[in-house]
Amino acid sequence: MTQKRIRDYGIMPGRIKTGKRNKITDVPGVRVGHCTVKEGEVHTGVTVILPGPDNAFLNPYTAAAYVHNGFGKSCGLIQIQELGTLETPIALTNTLNVGKVWDAVAEYVLRQCENDGAEALSINPVVGECNDSRINRISLRAIGAGQVKKAFDAAGEDPEEGDVGAGAGTICYGLKGGIGTSSRVIKVGEKEYTIGVLVQSNFGATEDLMVDGRPLGREILEKYGNEAEDPVKKTAFSEQDKGSIMSILATDLPVTDRQLTRIIRRLGVGIARTGAYTGHGSGEVMIGFTTANRVPTKGLRREEEELRTLTAIPEEIINRAFLAAAEAEEEAILNSMAAAGETRGLKGEYYRSLSDILSQEGEIH
Repeated sequence: MTQKRIRDYGIMPGRIKTGKRNKITDVPGVRVGHCTVKEGEVHTGVTVILPGPDNAFLNPYTAAAYVHNGFGKSCGLIQIQELGTLETPIALTNTLNVGKVWDAVAEYVLRQCENDGAEALSINPVVGECNDSRINRISLRAIGAGQVKKAFDAAGEDPEEGDVGAGAGTICYGLKGGIGTSSRVIKVGEKEYTIGVLVQSNFGATEDLMVDGRPLGREILEKYGNEAEDPVKKTAFSEQDKGSIMSILATDLPVTDRQLTRIIRRLGVGIARTGAYTGHGSGEVMIGFTTANRVPTKGLRREEEELRTLTAIPEEIINRAFLAAAEAEEEAILNSMAAAGETRGLKGEYYRSLSDILSQEGEIH
């Protein structure tokens, strides 16, 4: 079955044109893979984002990380913030599997280096997480090396969205959340550059949900709120903004890590456009990288080189990237919900699908 995306309902967030697929993989070289585990009370998974086809440890990417609200257990952010580089793929999973996924990513990089004839003595795997314990029996810690390998093996240019991979067990605005992605294309001089975003959505109070400026969350509660008391339906809604969202931004725009930090901070604008205010119990973590301005390790540089030349956009035009990031984030969140199907939680509660709600009322204009 073809997955629905928010544009299938006549909702066109933003005004900048999208990339070919309208996904993070519109950035050349970027691939995404999922492994989803749905067995009994286990409803979870892992998602990997590969920044390019080669070994990132030997040829790191200019990168940035920003924590908007720090209720989270991510790994690898400190070194990104300090050095401004990304040396491994990025993995997303649930809260209690961060350590196991970190270990699997480290092993993946070690094998890459071994194949490339290099030795890695220190690795900084980057792993983000959301707590999916409303749907998934998180204490079973079902994601390990085997599942991470499957995600790497499945990595491609047209990733699925919704309740797959790291989004299998997430809730967004009290509806089913998941993995969502979107992209925007901006022009600098005579050349076009792509900004792509992927999210793992697990945040927001139902009442606050905004879709293309429409207070849909309030309308949902007015129409379906009484179902919460129904002993059969037991429709669940979220009263508080909690749970977290991981946001990954990729681009081929030539920027410094400082400029990239400024750009990924605007992902918070996209979150706010969907209605959230960043609650106490929600972790908003943003990670970004550019495929331009690679930072080769010493072994790939000429020994006499002590200076590095890079290209970067002037600050006066960075607004183009700011707007593109905000728009892509907003649409990625809505896609994560539109592509996700209805599901039941561990207590039998029912989480509605945004697509089902929009389908019942037809297109929104």
